[in-house]
Amino acid sequence: MATPKKVIDRVTTQLKKYQTILVEAKSRDINESDTVAIVNDMLADVLGYKKYIEITSEQAIRGTYVDLSVRIGEEDRFLIEVKAIGIGLKDQHVKQAMEYGAHKGIEWVILTSGAVWRVYKIHFTQPIDQTLVFEIDLTQPTFKLAQLVECFSILSREVFSQLSMTMFYQQKQITGKYTIAALLQSQSMVGAIRKELKKIDSKVKIEDEDIKSLLINDILKRELIDSDEGKQATEFLKKLEKAAARAKAKKVAS
Repeated sequence: MATPKKVIDRVTTQLKKYQTILVEAKSRDINESDTVAIVNDMLADVLGYKKYIEITSEQAIRGTYVDLSVRIGEEDRFLIEVKAIGIGLKDQHVKQAMEYGAHKGIEWVILTSGAVWRVYKIHFTQPIDQTLVFEIDLTQPTFKLAQLVECFSILSREVFSQLSMTMFYQQKQITGKYTIAALLQSQSMVGAIRKELKKIDSKVKIEDEDIKSLLINDILKRELIDSDEGKQATEFLKKLEKAAARAKAKKVAS
């Protein structure tokens, strides 16, 4: 589904307004309660949700609380865990919302400080797990406006759907830095690098294992390899490769 122009225009205009508000709030180091108030306004002004109908607060189930939730009709769209604007966000901060989401069958969770927004997909496995879909910081100039608009538009009242979120998640997974790093270590890519080196100098002697060792130890950042995200990307790539191999075999057989 293409994003309607009115959504892009609203998100663009409102994000610019809230960037100024958030920079000032961060300088004043506002508390969590005040941060929740700003996030609530952003859900309405930026994303287009009806503040007093579709946004609810302090939801509880089995003793687990979540700061905000967005619900349209019978559809629970996502949960929001809010921390004070000056707090550095960590995966552990989303634990409560994950547990709540697991009980309610809600697979999308947002962890935010107002300035930083993290969107997670919950995996209803045993134990429950989550994947960080994207992280953006509205107060940092390194994030381009187009990138911010894309991420917020997908969460908007008009665009959000389970299908659109799943497609967005898959796109981010495939094109993310961890997946690219895992792809560079794959046998096919290592073999391609060796062949290119041979083209440069046919006398060069280098084995695939030597190239892979260089990539792991000297070229790629350790976080791209050793982190949980890096390991997840490796497993994700293996699943894609197996699926592609099965599809190819099926095509040949037919």
